Amino acid sequence: MDTSEREPAPMEHGRDAAGSPAPTGTRPAGPWHERAGRPLRTVLALALVTAVTGGVLLVVRTLASEEFLASGDTVRGTYTARPADGDAAAAAVRAGPYTERPGPPVAASRSGTSAPLPASRPLTATPTAAAPPIGALFAPGDDGDAPHHCTASVVDSPAGDLVVTAAHCVHDGGFRTRLVFAPGYHDGVVPYGLWVPTRIDIDPRWVNDRDPDYDVAFLRVRAAGGARARIQDVTGAERIRFDAPAGRPAQLTGYPNDLEQPVGCRHTADAQSPTQLRFACAGFPNGTSGGPMLTDLDRATGTGSLIGVVGGLDGGGDDTTSYSSRFGAEIAALYRRATG
Repeated sequence: MDTSEREPAPMEHGRDAAGSPAPTGTRPAGPWHERAGRPLRTVLALALVTAVTGGVLLVVRTLASEEFLASGDTVRGTYTARPADGDAAAAAVRAGPYTERPGPPVAASRSGTSAPLPASRPLTATPTAAAPPIGALFAPGDDGDAPHHCTASVVDSPAGDLVVTAAHCVHDGGFRTRLVFAPGYHDGVVPYGLWVPTRIDIDPRWVNDRDPDYDVAFLRVRAAGGARARIQDVTGAERIRFDAPAGRPAQLTGYPNDLEQPVGCRHTADAQSPTQLRFACAGFPNGTSGGPMLTDLDRATGTGSLIGVVGGLDGGGDDTTSYSSRFGAEIAALYRRATG
């Protein structure tokens, strides 16, 4: 089963040469990024084919992204980020067609009651309101291009600094050294600041074998620019749940590469296998990798219990079905390492 690669929409978001606002809902033109576990090196091969037919600019941009990789600790599956890399990545995003504007304050405490999760009708992802703990993950290059390529979310942790996404969003032939998380991102607006990794933790079985059962990554983050803040205090956080039973109603959210707002769908998170969850809803294309699969949404905060992220089998799925590595004992151990 393969996933579809999509080029960004041709209409740019932000402002045109005359300074007029462009239509919302689209994104700046940029290179392809995988939702699928189609590795970046495979995309490079596709880009080279494109070069034969005239797509030279695509090749240059894609090759540039290969430069921002580091080996890290391959035995443990850990990478400690250099502050200069994070600041450079955040500066690249700020130089793009994005506006930092404060968003509404988040609810301080949970109500303890869950909202019902009726299934979407039809079972197709549709545009949804941005949620403060969920955002777009950017991988800016050095050519002035700063596209978002995946989705991530803030997850509850003792230090209040933890973000979760898919391992293939942060490691493919090496750890990506230029990553920026924009929680609550929508329509070119960055409402809760830009955050960059200080450390990335993934299972070494992903590093060595790209094992789909371990397509999960935890990122400890800091505010770009050195501000003293904890992301969890700013955005709130999803609760993390391990060994959740399959077949429960869930909500899936993600940021497609070619849209500037998230899409969402409600259905059930079913068992694909003992190590994989399946979410049968169409409309989660490239860019939605790492998107949170949530149950038990709290009425007061809108946050829920995180039981998976888009990734795993077939690189996260295809046009009709999304997958996630199941959060069992080994993902719990990875969480403990990331928070230790």
